[in-house]
Amino acid sequence: MIYGVPSIVGRFLNLLLTPIYTYTFLESEYGILGNLLAYVAFFQVFLTYGMETAYFRFASRSNKPNEVFGTSMVSLSVTSFVFVVFILLFSKDLSGWAGYSNQHLFVVWMGITVALDAVTAIPFAKLRLEQRPIKFAIFKVINIGINIVLNLFWILLCPRIIAHNPDSVLRFMYNPEIGIGYAFLSYLIASLVTLLLFLPDFGFKKIVFKWELLKEMLSYGWPILVVGIAGMVTLNIDKILIPQLIENGKDPMYEVGVYAACGKLAILMTLFIQAFRFSFEPFLFSHYKNEDSKKVYSLIMNYFVIFGLLIFIGVIFYIDILKFFIGPQKSGYHEALKIVPWLLMGNLFLGIFYTQSLWYKLTDQTGYGAAFSVVGGIITLIINILFIPKIGYLASAIGFFVSTLIITIVSYWYGQKYFPVNYDLKKIGLYFLVAMTLYGLEAAVSFDNIFVDYSFKTLLFSLFLFFIWHNEKQDLGTLRPRRLNVD
Repeated sequence: MIYGVPSIVGRFLNLLLTPIYTYTFLESEYGILGNLLAYVAFFQVFLTYGMETAYFRFASRSNKPNEVFGTSMVSLSVTSFVFVVFILLFSKDLSGWAGYSNQHLFVVWMGITVALDAVTAIPFAKLRLEQRPIKFAIFKVINIGINIVLNLFWILLCPRIIAHNPDSVLRFMYNPEIGIGYAFLSYLIASLVTLLLFLPDFGFKKIVFKWELLKEMLSYGWPILVVGIAGMVTLNIDKILIPQLIENGKDPMYEVGVYAACGKLAILMTLFIQAFRFSFEPFLFSHYKNEDSKKVYSLIMNYFVIFGLLIFIGVIFYIDILKFFIGPQKSGYHEALKIVPWLLMGNLFLGIFYTQSLWYKLTDQTGYGAAFSVVGGIITLIINILFIPKIGYLASAIGFFVSTLIITIVSYWYGQKYFPVNYDLKKIGLYFLVAMTLYGLEAAVSFDNIFVDYSFKTLLFSLFLFFIWHNEKQDLGTLRPRRLNVD
């Protein structure tokens, strides 16, 4: 829990920065942020090239873990340095190709940030291997805290103070022309501080590099790199392809901006899935030897789907309120709200895929998981390339949904061959049917009176809750702790 909470809290707090960005900057400016962060997600995978997992594997089995640490650190430091040099040399060309040629400094700042994060990946892994969760969590929280505080300082505080006091000393620390670039600069400083915190632990004089060991680690880690890239294609290729493929004279960064902003409304499902995975995966391996394990896994799937559908219809029913989280009334950010149902449902199926991934993890057939990730990435890529020129960013949302749906179905089919779990498909299907019926009813019926309209939506949501309770009350009763009779 200690390892997982900083990640979840960090994503949630970064989510809270969204209204600061969208209420301060134009859609095209926010699009630069969304686009560059998508590239960052890919380069984070490229620059660690499976070395973090390889470190876990080799250090845990070696009688000389310091050699594994030193070899990993030297490798990542060298490749990260080469990457930074490449970014410095070609930042103007890269920013021009991406669609914001006047903002090459943003590319430089994020390139250095990614390199710093790659170097600190192994020290963070070392803390986990040595079972030092408190220090791990503290460093993560410091990184998140610095990023958020600097965003608030540069984007909210400085402009307001300077507007009322032009002679303030803050004028030497703030340049309005940088704009959304302060988000990138905040990431950079937070990553730099994190690296400095780790410096005392590096022990430079004791660093040992073994070339033969590195070759073994690279051989072990390259399939993880492939899986990571495939996963990033499914999750982030959309914000990279939209500006390259969009047609009809539209502003590419504007399109990315409204797409990325509305995508934030689907992150509630993402946070739920991430929190679930942190609790489910340890439970999965600790419980699988029990006689009733498959029955418990089936029950867990039921409740995962229930909570996921509650999030889905909750966001959709009250989206006219939630949309103000991503921009003011009648702003361009609201143009892309039509993608939210597709992204929510795609994330729900991705969560179902993760939940039923137990079969290849418990049977040590993780190659299937890698294959499914690659298939999902290919499907996402094909749909984006074929349909973005025709229907714009809606193709990206639909592509994400289709790819997650397909890999979920294929994974289920293979799972029933190698590790059959009797999932209650009739009940799960019924919940989906009822939820989609209520969703269709809500979309078809609207009222001019806002009070009546939201009363109707709340009634539909309550009906779904009642339906769940009616179907699950027997199982819910068995989940309550029972008092033991002690003589």
